[in-house]
Amino acid sequence: MRKDKPLQILTHDAVAGRLSWPEAVEALQQGHLLPPAEIRDVFLGPPDGTMMSRSAFIEGLGYGAKTFTVFDGNATRGLPTVQGAMLVFDGRTGSLTAIVDSPLVTEFKTAADSVLGASLLARPDSAHLLVIGAGTVAASLVRAYTAALPQITRVSVWSRRPDQAQAMVAGLHGIEADLAAVPDLQAAVGQADILSSATMARSPVILGDWVRPGTHVDLIGAFKADMREADDALMSRASLFVDSRATTLGHIGELMAPIASGAITADSVLGDLYDLVRPGARRRLSDDEVTVFKNGGGAHLDLMIATWIARVMAG
Repeated sequence: MRKDKPLQILTHDAVAGRLSWPEAVEALQQGHLLPPAEIRDVFLGPPDGTMMSRSAFIEGLGYGAKTFTVFDGNATRGLPTVQGAMLVFDGRTGSLTAIVDSPLVTEFKTAADSVLGASLLARPDSAHLLVIGAGTVAASLVRAYTAALPQITRVSVWSRRPDQAQAMVAGLHGIEADLAAVPDLQAAVGQADILSSATMARSPVILGDWVRPGTHVDLIGAFKADMREADDALMSRASLFVDSRATTLGHIGELMAPIASGAITADSVLGDLYDLVRPGARRRLSDDEVTVFKNGGGAHLDLMIATWIARVMAG
C-alpha cells in the first residue's frame, strides 16, 4: 500500500538559500505545459488591509491554497506587509503534504513569473534592466533577472525615495552585473532594454512616450482594481501579454482602466503563459516591437512554485 510522505513545514529562513532562480523559472515553464489550472480567489477587507485566499487545482500536480494578508501600513509598525501560509495537498489522496511560508512562495513565484515572461518576449540581446521600485519584490527581481538571464550586464534601480533605491543597491551582493541607483525615471526608461516595475502605484508611473522601440515592459505592482503602473499610451502602443487571462482580465486596474477608457479591448491581450510556452506561439515579431507582460500572479503559479520548493527540500 502506498504511504503519503511526511508533512513538510518550510520556512523562508530555512529554505531560501537552497533554491535556484533558473530552476524556479523552469518550474513555472514546465507547470504551464500541464492542463490549465482551476482557480478561485477571495478578497476580503478594505484596500489598505486586505486578506486574500487563492486556491488552485492542476491535474498532475495537485491542490494548493495560499491565504495571506496585505497591510499597507505595516512598514511603519515594523511588521511585514504580507503575511500568510501556503498549503499543498496531494492530487491523488488529498493529503496535506506541505505548509510553505507565504512570503517565500510569493518571492519566488513573482520574480520567476516575470523572468519567464521576459525570456519569451524580450529581445535576446537585452542587456540593461531598469527596476522601478526598491522594496522586497524589487530586490528579488534584480537577483532573479541577473541569475536567469546572464546577458543582463547593467541594472538600474529607481524609487520615489532615492535613499531607498540607494540602500537597496548597497544591500545587494553577488550580482553579476553593474548595479546603480538612478535619479531620473524618464531618462532611465529611455535607456533600458527591459523595464520591471514593482510599485504600489495607483496611477501610472511609466508613460508610453518615454519607452523606446524594442523595449520589454514587465508590470508587477498592480494587483487590485484600483492600481496601475502604465498609462493608456503605453498599453495601446504595445503588444500585450499576461501571465494568466483568468487572473488579470476583469480583476486588475492595469487592464481594467485602459479597457474602460477604450484605449484597448480584452482582445488586445495576445496571449498568456499557457500560450507563450508552446512552440509556434505568437511572441515578439521584431526588434522594434514594444512588448508588455502583465504579471498578475495567481494560485496556480503559487502551486507550481510551492510544489517545486517541496520537491527540492525533500531531495
